Amino acid sequence: MVGVVSYGAYVPRWRLSKELLRRGLKGEKAVAGPDEDSLTMGVAAALDCLKGLDRSSVDALFFASTTSPFKEKGAASMIAAALDLRRDVATADFGGTLRAGTTALKSALDAVKAGSARNVLVVSADCRLAAPGSAFELSLGDGAAALLVGSEGVVAEYVGGFFVADEIYDVWRRDVDLYVQSWEERFIYTQGYLRVLSEAINGLFKKLSVAPSDVGKAAIYAPDARRAVELARAVGMDPAKQLLDPMLDSIGCTGAAHALMLFTASLEEASPGSKMLIASYGNGGDALLFAVKEGVEKLKASRRGVRGHLAVKRPVPDYVTYLRWRGLISLPEPRVPMAVSYPSASAMWRERDRIYPLYASKCKRCGTVQYPVLGPSHRVCVKCKAKDEFEKVRLSDKRGKLFSFSYDFLRGVPIGLVNMEGGGRVFLELTDVDVRELKVGMDVELVFRRLELWRSDGIYGYFWKAAPA
Repeated sequence: MVGVVSYGAYVPRWRLSKELLRRGLKGEKAVAGPDEDSLTMGVAAALDCLKGLDRSSVDALFFASTTSPFKEKGAASMIAAALDLRRDVATADFGGTLRAGTTALKSALDAVKAGSARNVLVVSADCRLAAPGSAFELSLGDGAAALLVGSEGVVAEYVGGFFVADEIYDVWRRDVDLYVQSWEERFIYTQGYLRVLSEAINGLFKKLSVAPSDVGKAAIYAPDARRAVELARAVGMDPAKQLLDPMLDSIGCTGAAHALMLFTASLEEASPGSKMLIASYGNGGDALLFAVKEGVEKLKASRRGVRGHLAVKRPVPDYVTYLRWRGLISLPEPRVPMAVSYPSASAMWRERDRIYPLYASKCKRCGTVQYPVLGPSHRVCVKCKAKDEFEKVRLSDKRGKLFSFSYDFLRGVPIGLVNMEGGGRVFLELTDVDVRELKVGMDVELVFRRLELWRSDGIYGYFWKAAPA
């Protein structure tokens, strides 16, 4: 039996009201914060997916996105490092199409079925940029999903799939484009979305001898809620009973991650015995069918998932803030020059255990945890004075309490000392919080984020920050 073993998701806390974009509109969309991108969101979804599982059992990691922060560098490798996966884990990046998420999922299913991997972690995230004032600005949202594919402990068995390739210029973004582009709306939906996904879903039903009424819930990529309803009717399904809410007014269309996020949301409510359809679109269509198995209820209590993230949100203050976060406008630089020492690429490589999985040292004799990892120049325990008796412990998946905090007025960033559960104290930036809400002793969790530091050497810096739990 091959299928989904675990799931996870991530929705940014920040929500942009559509009223700020166009007067009279209802709803909101999820917006990545100023220190978030598709890579950091992917890490967050993967952490949710792997909660309570043995990370050493993961043999491969596939990352799917049309908005990877790198055009030439493996984002999947950095995600694997942040998750503290084995060094011999296979990694691959999927992109170039909104079907990248389901393509990665199909590749993972094939790998497990063929026996080349026991467990494959599929991570998909997107943070697409729309031109200010465009229709896409109203519909595009940010988010991520993660699915662990394996053959043991399966909660959603893969039944089969049907796939269609179709060449069309409907929605695209060239290598020189900043914004998503599109052709005329009616052409997109009639000759692209409706035609292709109808062919893929009907092909799946015919191939597997499944009736439309056999589907419990359908998680279908949908750039527009009305078109998703039309599609469901076109393939013989009841939109009111079978079509999962595409969440366009609460999250938005999250690109390559959209279908996987909807599938994750459907698993959060699924009952054993039901069949789940997942379909994605982008220069073709992917349709996959899963049968829900026993054990899916056990995951609901431990996974934050889509629903859990939707319950925690903060409003983006205004439209100017959103534009600034996206780098579409710039504010005057501080008058006081900031002297910041940036680690070189070689230094980052040497410190990769400290940076990505956030390793600390634990004294084998007294149990004291110290951060950063002790090296050749730090060999003695600060408490019991034992020498060279340490083991590495990972702090990134632990929570903590804020011991003290301050505020960097030059960069506009709150910073704090965090006492980690199980021991250890780390000095971190604080994110996703108003400085007026900070309190000594408040519970925080660690989140992997991009550092808001401009570097002249073209390197993006990533590190862990603390956010309200």
